[in-house]
Amino acid sequence: MRRRLGHHRQHGKQGGVGGRGLSLKLLIAVFVALLICTLSLLFSATITATDGSSAPSEINVEKLWESANSGGWRPSSSPRTDWPSPPKETNGYLRVRCNGGLNQQRSAICNAVLAARIMNATLVLPELDANSFWQDDSGFHGIYDVEHFIQSLRFDVRIVERIPEIRKNGKTKKIKAFQLRPPRDAPISWYTTYALKKMKEHGAIYLTPFSHRLAEEIDNPEYQRLRCRVNYHALIFKPVIMKLSESIVDKLRAHGHFMAIHLRFEMDMLAFAGCFDIFSPAEQKILKKYRMENFAKKTLVYKERRAIGKCPLTPEEVGLLLRAMGFDNSTRIYLAAGELFGGKHFMKPFKSLFPRLENHSSLDSSEELAANAQGLIGSAVDYMVCLLSDIFMPTYDGPSNFANNLLGHRLYYGFRTNIRPDRKGLAPVFIAREEGQTAGFEEAVRRVMLKTNFGGPHKRVSPESFYTNSWPECFCQMETQNPADKCPSENVMQILHSQLESENMDLDIYNQSDSDGTLYNRLELGILSILGLSGSCYLGLGYIDLLQRKSELTQMEPRSLHGDNLAWRALPFMLRPAGPKHASSCKRRGDERSAQSETW
Repeated sequence: MRRRLGHHRQHGKQGGVGGRGLSLKLLIAVFVALLICTLSLLFSATITATDGSSAPSEINVEKLWESANSGGWRPSSSPRTDWPSPPKETNGYLRVRCNGGLNQQRSAICNAVLAARIMNATLVLPELDANSFWQDDSGFHGIYDVEHFIQSLRFDVRIVERIPEIRKNGKTKKIKAFQLRPPRDAPISWYTTYALKKMKEHGAIYLTPFSHRLAEEIDNPEYQRLRCRVNYHALIFKPVIMKLSESIVDKLRAHGHFMAIHLRFEMDMLAFAGCFDIFSPAEQKILKKYRMENFAKKTLVYKERRAIGKCPLTPEEVGLLLRAMGFDNSTRIYLAAGELFGGKHFMKPFKSLFPRLENHSSLDSSEELAANAQGLIGSAVDYMVCLLSDIFMPTYDGPSNFANNLLGHRLYYGFRTNIRPDRKGLAPVFIAREEGQTAGFEEAVRRVMLKTNFGGPHKRVSPESFYTNSWPECFCQMETQNPADKCPSENVMQILHSQLESENMDLDIYNQSDSDGTLYNRLELGILSILGLSGSCYLGLGYIDLLQRKSELTQMEPRSLHGDNLAWRALPFMLRPAGPKHASSCKRRGDERSAQSETW
């Protein structure tokens, strides 16, 4: 009996310890289960959208086809304070050589105009470097409308096509420009001291190279607005480029909405980013060689680069992103890109997701475009089509001048929708998918993208460029308590014209009988009548250079406000209000309907 009892006691003791161990394990299991449930709920719960409101992680694709909410802001680059006309006598001539691709040159041209204004210099038509990236010698005349450029900036700077010869002691003499290399992002003080001193000594200076040679952040809103006048009003592509662009846009628009994607998956950008590991050994060798020859030596680890969003999205990642956002395979997409590195292998997954892909070669077979598809003209056509698209998506907007300039232009062009992937935020989502964690992938993508800005006004934060976001300097409000944000007066053009007249400058564009600006007013009212808009619809947009196209205007037929005639968009792009939902004050003459346009 004792043995049995003892055995029983021993068994009971062991059972007590086992019971406590089991309870502890159960508690741990319950805790882990609760933790997993909590994390799961956090993962799938509602999120806070960019406007601060709580909303499900769903994206309304239909709304993305419309312009973003303007918040009452409208584009305006007209002067809002005293802005004297350029004097007849200047301090000398300014020559610049703009290096880089089309859009790097474009921002350099804006800086050249501002530099000329700062130094009270006569600007010589900027030179576009023929030996730079594009290996294209089109020059300024081959890309831009020169007459429009010179005349539209007549209130800001004097511009000549070449430095004139001078006569001295009965002899004709050429002025030789003194060559200078400006510091990168040079402050205004460099131009008003050192550069100006050399200009006065030699009569002309030649700044080369002239890429990123003037600081972007300048504490003078009027100087920044001058940049906008150059970028968005004066720099109009020549008619042949506008015609090619119009043809492509018409073909795309015939099928409804379309999206433009700048697919930056080219050798130079991949080599710059140091993103090699996804390529074959032979392809990696090519990329490494290109990097060694063109960029500073630096040790780059692919996994580290990708984890912080420094690698361009692959075509497949672009397709997966758009699908997760809610775009289906019927979406019409225009691809703006050079030669994609890696060939068909990388494009195949994207094409399977979005088969309706086009580019300028597939939509236009003209000899001129075919001969310049990879040059400045091809890039200019891509720029215009992307500008006029309903949605624009850059896949790598870091050091890409093309993408950055377009984002700024579309913001100025009525807050048109942009999709800007947060590569750093998306990196862990794509990496997890590659490792087999596909559950919740689309939800995670949407959560990241809902935190981005889709094209509305937003504060510029470094490293965002002024050319990417010129808000608030180049925007205004009709009703505001802040005088700095208020749209300028309706007669701003007449004031500037009067100032220019007082300088006794030669104004070929005016008839002698138009010294009071009546031709401008007549054309202005004619345009408003054709568009069916009241003056308040564009009040304060300023610098609408109707005079430059007066011969075209007299031949134009009234168009539907839904039309995509590029001639209207070029006079300038900002003649139209931001969008139907923000145009309630813009009434059609003869009735009370709001001015409507799906593309404004």
